[in-house]
Amino acid sequence: MSQPEAGRERSRKEKPMLYLFGLALATGLAVAIAAFAGALAQGRAVAAAVEALARQPEAGGRMFTFLILGLALIEALTIYALVISLLLSFKLPPAAEVLKAISGH
Repeated sequence: MSQPEAGRERSRKEKPMLYLFGLALATGLAVAIAAFAGALAQGRAVAAAVEALARQPEAGGRMFTFLILGLALIEALTIYALVISLLLSFKLPPAAEVLKAISGH
């Protein structure tokens, strides 16, 4: 096999590995970023609710309902990211198959 042919063969094998690497990286980062953003959003929502409650204590009951609803929606977005990440991770082949493909056996 000549030098350019060997390079093309190696490049052909690297493309699926690069795809699998990107997929594995995306599944991990999706949950991490969603959890971080969800935590920040929940913190800001609770801080705003406490500040509003301090200004107007008589609106506490109504405010509590909206706060719980908002927190549930924020948490739902984080759970959607987890579900999508799990769906993507199920697309990954088992580690034994990847190692076998890398070794060329």
